Amino acid sequence: MPLSEPAPRAHLHTRTVECRGYRREDGLWDIEGHLVDTKSYAFDSNSRGPMPPGTPVHDMWIRLTVDDELVVRAIEVVTDASPFPICPEITPNFQRVVGLSIKAGWTQQVRSLLGGTEGCTHLVELLGPVATTAFQTIFPWRERQRRSQAAAGTPTGPQRRPAHLDTCHALALDGPVVARIWPAFYTGPRKESA
Repeated sequence: MPLSEPAPRAHLHTRTVECRGYRREDGLWDIEGHLVDTKSYAFDSNSRGPMPPGTPVHDMWIRLTVDDELVVRAIEVVTDASPFPICPEITPNFQRVVGLSIKAGWTQQVRSLLGGTEGCTHLVELLGPVATTAFQTIFPWRERQRRSQAAAGTPTGPQRRPAHLDTCHALALDGPVVARIWPAFYTGPRKESA
């Protein structure tokens, strides 16, 4: 169901974020994010001069290379369009995330390393959906591999609790989804609060 009918309005700004996840031949994963901001009207930029409608104000890319445990092994950051010529100068700072794990606390760690004048607001924001894309790419693939091995009779060892459990309402450890799909990690029915 789409959103309700909006009030009369004029379209002014579009931010497009596209993320893609790839399995590399060497066993690592590339997770790429691309952010583009455009205006629906012409304006004059202090640094870039006349900006016709649809000209990217921001056009930025990130590629994270991670391992199966979601540890960042490499990062590449490119700024193709920005409001000021000095904006791309900050991209080397993003090497600071190499070695971090995409897990609870990821956003806080990234902000502590790249917040404020140490980074770029838009690239730091883009690391959020890139991290989510890593989860969406890697965990379903790993689960399919585990199930395939189990169906073939290959010992898979004890099942580890999937990292995404207990991260949202639907995946609560005491909820019906976990009870049905991951019964080994189900903690029992929810207790009603008094």
